Amino acid sequence: MDKISDTKMSADAHPDGEKVDTKEGTVSVSQPSALDGKQSIYSDSTITFENYAYWAKRSREVEKNISTDDAGFAYWRKRLFRKSEAPVQNSSAVAESSAKHTSTTNDSTADGWGITETEWEQAQRAGRTATWGSIFYLITTDILGPTNVPWAISQMGYGPGAVLYTVFGALACYSGMQLWRIFVGLDSTRFPMRNYGDVAFRVYGNWARIFVNVLQSFQFFLNVALLVVSNGQGLAQMAVGANGHGFLCFIVAEVVFVVIGFVLGQIRTLQRLSYLANIAIWLNIIVVIMTMAVVYEYPPNYAASLTSYGTPKGPVKTAGYWPESSTLRDKVNAMMNAVFAYGGATIFNELMAEMRRPYDFWKGFILAEIFIYVCYLLSGMVVYSAQGQFTFNPAYQGIPNSAYKFQTLGNAISFITGVIAALLYGNIGIKVFYNVVLRDVFHLPDLNSRTGKFIWIGLAPAYWALAWVFAAAIPQISNLASFVGAACILQFSFTFPPLLLVGFNIQNDAILPEEEFNPTTGHTQRLDSGIKRWIRGYKKKFVWNTFDVLYGIGALGAAGLGIWASVTSMHTQFEGGSLTPFTCANPAG
Repeated sequence: MDKISDTKMSADAHPDGEKVDTKEGTVSVSQPSALDGKQSIYSDSTITFENYAYWAKRSREVEKNISTDDAGFAYWRKRLFRKSEAPVQNSSAVAESSAKHTSTTNDSTADGWGITETEWEQAQRAGRTATWGSIFYLITTDILGPTNVPWAISQMGYGPGAVLYTVFGALACYSGMQLWRIFVGLDSTRFPMRNYGDVAFRVYGNWARIFVNVLQSFQFFLNVALLVVSNGQGLAQMAVGANGHGFLCFIVAEVVFVVIGFVLGQIRTLQRLSYLANIAIWLNIIVVIMTMAVVYEYPPNYAASLTSYGTPKGPVKTAGYWPESSTLRDKVNAMMNAVFAYGGATIFNELMAEMRRPYDFWKGFILAEIFIYVCYLLSGMVVYSAQGQFTFNPAYQGIPNSAYKFQTLGNAISFITGVIAALLYGNIGIKVFYNVVLRDVFHLPDLNSRTGKFIWIGLAPAYWALAWVFAAAIPQISNLASFVGAACILQFSFTFPPLLLVGFNIQNDAILPEEEFNPTTGHTQRLDSGIKRWIRGYKKKFVWNTFDVLYGIGALGAAGLGIWASVTSMHTQFEGGSLTPFTCANPAG
């Protein structure tokens, strides 16, 4: 193998960061053009993996000195036991601490924009306020959706239902930890990451970034649309009353929900939403407990089941294995609903991007996964045991009109939690669209600027209005959830993470001890490039990389099957059912 060249390439010699051969068998990459002020750090392909990794490691060291005692679980522990508060370091103290962890960067030296390292630290950490306690609330609010679990289990039976929710829960946890591993290995205050697309860009390039951002924006939009449908059903059901005579049209009820989103959608920071998310978790638990208790005192909502699923009235039946009436399409749709239930990985990178200490993400994540899994299995099995084939989605709307007060309690509380969840999806969805399209393509100002705030005011209503159009056109919660799970959520939670980690491992493990990176100039010098380097990196963790590749391909195949099942089910239900697009009739009866 050729020795590394003694020739050092000047950053000024190749300001655009192109690769050159300084000696046979040696590849050098100059300073990234982003550091010359010529390009955005989020789209500069000249920034090398070594550059990202170096600054990420440095940022993790600095973050060890940042206190989070003023927020999250630590805050409430101090309040309960009246412990003295440790002050949180301000951005200047953090920057001063960061300088102690490096001898390679001169703080008085400015980059191409005239920004010193201390100023980088202050600017990039200013917007990072969330703690792992906040992350627990936000993840639980995002993922926790036990109201669709009973319906999914009714299509699978006790045994397959328990197995699949356990398997998907374990795989979702595995994939979430993969994203965490990549994020802490590539994010830094010098090269901060904002979203899932930034992760894809730094591992595979700009094509991956564009694809991921488009798909992610589409999923957030569909999530909001789903909440418009479910809460529109709930509001219309509340307007019906115990006598069965309603006064509120279904699509009008959806409009009411959307108008609320117009107003509250002006909240722009996740830290503020985390307080609402904390409330939403416990409100969700109240609905779940109430539903499990009431379904044993009252019969199923036969009218709602007949309207949405065409299930004729009869005795309640349950199955230990796959129900006899369950077709392949039903089974796949049920599995996709299970996928949907664990679909929180889509926003994990956005959540970590707003954390004071991204390394602590795993704490809130693991606690949230355990809490969610227990809620899913408990609520799903209990409700299915009581309602059998008449189990409705969402479960609390399967309570009949004869139990109107409990039905209304579930709808009212879920309306509140639905608004909070929709705000979370809409918040991140608009941010992704703004950052990757309006800022990167059309070069609009920062969202926190005066102009950016005015643009946000206009974007929020437009986003919610389009979600209403989509929701009114497809008033089928189960099939729509199955489609979202297959087309979007399955990719972000099960397909992309293992494939991204393989790319991360290959580049990280391909780095040889003799290779050099100069953090002052951003100059990287390698011994080789191309397929030879990729093969060397892949072989380092051959077994795990191979497993992850197969895992990702398998998830992709399952996604195709899920899309087929959901689309054909939508077509069948529109043809043979009583529901039509933009209907005034409530799907929940």
